[in-house]
Amino acid sequence: MGVRTAMRKLLASQLGNPRGPMGKMLAKRLNKFNHAATSGAVEALAVVDDEVVADLGFGGGVGLRLLLDTQAVEVHGVDYSPTMVERARREFTDDRLRLHTGSITALPLPDDSVDGLITLNTIYFIEELSTAFGEIGRILRPDGRAVIGIGDPVAMAKMPVTQHGFLVRPVAEVVETLERAGLVLTAHRRVSESDLSPHLLVVGHAK
Repeated sequence: MGVRTAMRKLLASQLGNPRGPMGKMLAKRLNKFNHAATSGAVEALAVVDDEVVADLGFGGGVGLRLLLDTQAVEVHGVDYSPTMVERARREFTDDRLRLHTGSITALPLPDDSVDGLITLNTIYFIEELSTAFGEIGRILRPDGRAVIGIGDPVAMAKMPVTQHGFLVRPVAEVVETLERAGLVLTAHRRVSESDLSPHLLVVGHAK
């Protein structure tokens, strides 16, 4: 294995589970890289007064900050990486924030406990996507909604790092898996006008 390939594999691993000193450094870059998409997701979520919201797989924490800037009464952050959870604990002092270490396939939140949630650039690292979407449906209240942000599959296929463990799925496949989990697409937004811009899938419970 060449040095370049080894570095790409390491980066891919860190993107899926940031940890240690490298993970902490990566968090700042994640915040910068994901800011536009995360801002779009929070805008699409359209939080109103006294709602409980969440960011699943919050990584560097830009989504937590943007959600705390809304009128949400409580913000939950769930991340698989203890390094990211500990980093967020040091960074945020808002008493509305609740942080949890856990997986999207087994969310540490009660049934019907969240009005809205965002999750961006997480599903590439989840094999059991139907389980994850089932968990999202479980914690969402009956009138709740979720915004799932994913990179454009064509654009991602051109990135060398995605060749190392990323599960890049067509948008139609993601939507179909959502529907099988009882979640229906209510809006499909793009972060920019580019054909290769990230997708924001807004979903809610099937009626």
